Amino acid sequence: MATISDVAALAGVSTATVSRALNGKSTVDPTLAGRVARAVEELGYTPNGLARSLRRRETAVLALIISDVENPFFTAIARGAEDAAQAAGYSVMLCNSDESTAKERRYVEVAAQERLAGVIMSPTTADSDVRPLTTHRTPIVTVDRRLASADCDAVLLDSRAAARDAVSHLASQGYRRIGCIAGPPGVTTADDRLDGYRDGLRAAGRKYSAKLVRRGEFREAGGREAATRLLAEPGPPDALLVSSSTMSVGVLQVMAELGLRSGRDVGIVSFDDAPWATLISPALTVVAQPAHAMGRLAARLLLDRIGDGGSRATTTTTMAAQLIVRGSSTR
Repeated sequence: MATISDVAALAGVSTATVSRALNGKSTVDPTLAGRVARAVEELGYTPNGLARSLRRRETAVLALIISDVENPFFTAIARGAEDAAQAAGYSVMLCNSDESTAKERRYVEVAAQERLAGVIMSPTTADSDVRPLTTHRTPIVTVDRRLASADCDAVLLDSRAAARDAVSHLASQGYRRIGCIAGPPGVTTADDRLDGYRDGLRAAGRKYSAKLVRRGEFREAGGREAATRLLAEPGPPDALLVSSSTMSVGVLQVMAELGLRSGRDVGIVSFDDAPWATLISPALTVVAQPAHAMGRLAARLLLDRIGDGGSRATTTTTMAAQLIVRGSSTR
């Protein structure tokens, strides 16, 4: 079985450089990191995360607690986190909180009791209870959502700016009554997107009206219920910002039942670039989020935190989204 010394010899670097490269350290020169990656592939080297963790009486397993495993956004985050963890010799235990604080708390307790090496989580609320983890000094990195109840690294998206830009786009297309189907109150991303919606209206010289806003769960049923209520209003919106692709499925179902066409009758911009977004007609305009990159970075930050024993200051990384304009938001 190949060793880290074999990888170092083949790549022409030190074993310390190999270790830093495998843990995704940003201090490693990209050229050297590439040589290490090629040597790892050629030798079939597998980092021994178990041996490292046993020295710390921990399990070489990371917990990933996400809100909805069926949501393509969180699926991509999970894939990114697993890719980075596997490269460093760690396994990932996937936990689906279903936006339930009670279920999330049980997973937090299990992670602490089983002495998992660290936890990546998308907290159900900013005040999620993670005391079992902090008591055991288990490293935490949050992804997509902020956590006020613990000082930890975070990988976020600038949801507020993304929502503002989406509304500005709809206004530029001539839509006048721009509504919003937002996620549940208390979820930081849902609140940020609603704030960004208001920012966009303000920038376009439009007045905010609570009659054009509905909030619901980040699920198909949540989008369906919100769209049913909004589109039944005496003065319904002629455009909608929808807070997730899963909600958009419900929105589009309601529109089809009412004989409304995206773009022509109701402009639609949705968060998340789902695989089906280009398969419908007209194709869906989306706010694409770098979910895989977010998951990968979250895992690398967690691995760094495990390696340094929590000696460095915590960081918050905020990534940008990309507005991809398609037919659902153009007239």
